[in-house]
Amino acid sequence: MKTILVIGVALVVLGAAVLGFDHYSYTTTESVLQLGPIRATAEQTHTVALPAILGWLLIAGGVCALAFTALAKKS
Repeated sequence: MKTILVIGVALVVLGAAVLGFDHYSYTTTESVLQLGPIRATAEQTHTVALPAILGWLLIAGGVCALAFTALAKKS
């Protein structure tokens, strides 16, 4: 039961983080041109959007896991 409790808390925290940070960006470096020892590179920024429904689903799953743990302790 303790494992489900930890998973439930982690899901709620992760869901709140997804709602707080609706996107994240990362940068990649690509080789554009290479002539012998001379090399030209370009940095490109990529943005990944996280839908709000994902955060709400994670929170709902965490709440269900916490409720399951609470109901199992009563029995």
